[in-house]
Amino acid sequence: MNDDLLQQSLDSLRHATSEDELAGWYRDVLGRKGTLSEAMRTLGSLTPDERRERGRQLNEVKTQLEAAFTARQDEVRAAALDARLGAESVDVTLPGRRHPVGNLHPITAMIREACDIFAHLGFQTVEGPEVEYALYSFDMLNIPQDHPARDVWDTIFINSNEKEITLRPHTSPMQIRTMLKQDPPVRVVVPGRTYRYEAQDATHEWHFHQIEGLAVDRHITMADLRGTLAEFARQIFGPERKVRFRCDYFPFVEPGVDMSIDCPFCKGKGCRTCKGSGWIEILGAGMVHPNVLRNVGYDPDVYSGWAFGMGVDRLVMLRYNVQDLRSFYANDLRFLAQFDRARM
Repeated sequence: MNDDLLQQSLDSLRHATSEDELAGWYRDVLGRKGTLSEAMRTLGSLTPDERRERGRQLNEVKTQLEAAFTARQDEVRAAALDARLGAESVDVTLPGRRHPVGNLHPITAMIREACDIFAHLGFQTVEGPEVEYALYSFDMLNIPQDHPARDVWDTIFINSNEKEITLRPHTSPMQIRTMLKQDPPVRVVVPGRTYRYEAQDATHEWHFHQIEGLAVDRHITMADLRGTLAEFARQIFGPERKVRFRCDYFPFVEPGVDMSIDCPFCKGKGCRTCKGSGWIEILGAGMVHPNVLRNVGYDPDVYSGWAFGMGVDRLVMLRYNVQDLRSFYANDLRFLAQFDRARM
């Protein structure tokens, strides 16, 4: 009988293949109401000698079953671990998965590209504060308090009990700061974010990016300005680009010009983007006004210079034919990812 109990229990144990089945086997065989316990409860009906012998035999069975249970439990757990590791294993012969990585925002990339072009032309890149004194934003740029051009910039002013402070409407204040710090020659470009209080639409934002340029030295002429900006335009939009300069007015330059390129979309034939003219304006420029030179302590009879300012956002729009400026600030990764592929 003991051999039958042992054999039957071992047979059922071998069929247990999970932790739940092992727990059920232990409950049915070695538990308080299991078959071994029921066999133990029959000892009371035996004589003392029979009880002693029968008890010894049942204890041996119990010892064997407990050892067999422990061994089977280890086997089941090892098999489960092997199965889990097999499911989680990596096939090293498969090609690796390419994880998406970030890239520069198209406006940041354009700023770096433009500054790199000017660096090869001998210009240093400098940056200035975005919160600026009106003294540098206007007064020293030949735009005093009563100047009508002061209203053109739609400036955002900051409450202050002392000096007049603004969010800079252009990056030109850094021209003044640079000239106040050093004597000629000066050749710098100033990239940065600017702010104006104006309505937002497809071609305007209340904050945008500019690159300002300044060159001051002896015998600087308009020919130097034209040659530098023409080379920049060809580097950005292609060597076949044509440039056009027309007279324009800016209070801090005299004479002033605006520079246009032949439309890269219709090749100068006229289209919707260039409004049928065949030309697209990209920047304003001119010779630094003598008053500006005097304001920083330069003698306009000895030194001359030129300056320009361009919208970086507009350059990106023209290069990639983007119709709505606001798309660059919506942070839609589907839109921005297109420029990663365009630069590859």
